[in-house]
Amino acid sequence: MYVITRLKVHGGNMLRELMKNKILFLMLSPVILYFIIFHYLVMPGAYVAFVDFNISKGIFGSKFLGLENFEFLIKTGDLWNITKNTLLYNFAFLALGNIIQIVFAIMLSEISGKWFKKISQSVLLLPHFISMVIVGVFAYNMFNFNSGFMNTMFTSFGMERYEFYSDPGIWKYIIVAFKIWSATGYGMIVYLATITGISHDLYEAAYMDGASRWQRIRYMTLPMLKPTFILLFLFGLGGILKGSFDLFYNLIGTNSVLYPQTDIIDTYVFRSLVGQFNFSMGAAVGFYQSLFGLVIVLVVNLIVRKIEPDSALF
Repeated sequence: MYVITRLKVHGGNMLRELMKNKILFLMLSPVILYFIIFHYLVMPGAYVAFVDFNISKGIFGSKFLGLENFEFLIKTGDLWNITKNTLLYNFAFLALGNIIQIVFAIMLSEISGKWFKKISQSVLLLPHFISMVIVGVFAYNMFNFNSGFMNTMFTSFGMERYEFYSDPGIWKYIIVAFKIWSATGYGMIVYLATITGISHDLYEAAYMDGASRWQRIRYMTLPMLKPTFILLFLFGLGGILKGSFDLFYNLIGTNSVLYPQTDIIDTYVFRSLVGQFNFSMGAAVGFYQSLFGLVIVLVVNLIVRKIEPDSALF
């Protein structure tokens, strides 16, 4: 009886909310339809990860294999290494990326010159639209041994050339730097929009009370940005095992010397299946990545809900 009462109450509230904001919900309907069609209706297709997919028989008519499609990930012994690399890289992308995006968003919001602000925002956003193929060419021309910019500069100062493409350790910093350079401008827009939505009356009141610019940033802007940071961080955790294949492949390519510290799940699977295109094995990898991401999101969301309930996803 209690459950029925709760359903009636929530159902009534939802109906009233729909009627009250029907224009907003109408504007939201294309997004809702997109998620229903391309994210929820296709969920039964995850079954392909457990069968020997035959296009003529369909997903549910194909031979059931159980966990056999996951074996190529486990048998090689590289599963832990590529999972660890993928986790660490994506965590660095998330943590450092969001922090730098917040810094640049605050800096832009504090600039008073209208034209300078627009030009700066356009310059920061530009790398997002540059193809990773171009980034790979740029990196090669910067770091190659014979004629790279860095080695040319070293020799001009009387120093010895450095083998960048033979040192796996340095590439973890190079990859993170290129990713942050590429993503900062686009990610910054969300934080800049949040700052723009903060009432100017609050800043004026703080200014009249004698608060310096740094104090206004520290005690007003940063606390206002915290819910947005937590929300974006939680969303990012959902794909923490899905690496930036285009970035890694175009920077590292087939240089096996760099694999120990630069190989991620996506690049490993690409090399493993490039000679035998297999829907089922590819789906098995996607299933593993999604399941791992789901567990991470649930655990972190639980922690956030304990510490700060208002910032949790659910």
